[in-house]
Amino acid sequence: MSDAHVLLVRLAGPLQSWGLNGRFSRRDTHPRPTKSGVLGLCAAALGLEREQPLGGLAEVLFGVRADRPGTPLRDYHTVGGGTYPLRPRDLITDHQRAEKALTADTPHHADAAPFGSTQLDSWYGSPKYVTTDPASGALISGQPRRHALITERWYLADAAFLAGLQHPDPELLHCIAHALEHPQRLLWLGRKACPPSGDLALGVHRGTLKHTFETHALLPGAPHDEPGPPPPATGVRPWAWIESPRPLPTVAPLNDQPLRFSADGGGHSLRWETRHRITIAPDAPGWDIIL
Repeated sequence: MSDAHVLLVRLAGPLQSWGLNGRFSRRDTHPRPTKSGVLGLCAAALGLEREQPLGGLAEVLFGVRADRPGTPLRDYHTVGGGTYPLRPRDLITDHQRAEKALTADTPHHADAAPFGSTQLDSWYGSPKYVTTDPASGALISGQPRRHALITERWYLADAAFLAGLQHPDPELLHCIAHALEHPQRLLWLGRKACPPSGDLALGVHRGTLKHTFETHALLPGAPHDEPGPPPPATGVRPWAWIESPRPLPTVAPLNDQPLRFSADGGGHSLRWETRHRITIAPDAPGWDIIL
């Protein structure tokens, strides 16, 4: 235990979304933060470029305690459809639109109305399915005739998780903790619609992930926290998921160990974790943090 140190990170906000198997038509969320998502948060705080090696971040062991699991929330979302004013760049960059505008059997021609007022009601929608034109090499809409696309976006509402990053070098963890409170880029809880609230970095502590989770109280704001004296800590046993440094038999792996973060989606590999009921020590101190 003396060689291990853990940085605790508070992940709380109105919404969180930790995609694991998402696609465009259905953006899912894992029921708890993923290692890839949390390390991406730390990489953004440190100001790492997408193609930059993760360095010590790739070596940490990850754990997360579900102090408040949250409620799944589905967002009905539409993309595209409708009609929009024709803009100058639409004529310049997309020959399909330019041809439609000049040959349409309507009274609005390029010399009859100023840019921004021309409408192409029968076909023009917001650009989707963008592809490269084989003749000119320009980016064009691959499917100009279409209706609005319907998608599902899933979130966790009012959730609070205590994440831990374990590493033998406390200086690395202190560097990450400082970056989380003084980030070089904007931070999100999985997706851009989900900003974090309050303090993130909750200090570097000696011990393993399981020991650290057992010796720190639940985060403030959990459903059982009512006005008045708090309930005994021994009566609350949240779930925690703790990474194993080696493969485990009979345990299904997760594909969320980041190898790199790049514009094409990056790369991931497998990792293993165990699930535990955490018994919080009766003398675990409370939190003095900004919510």
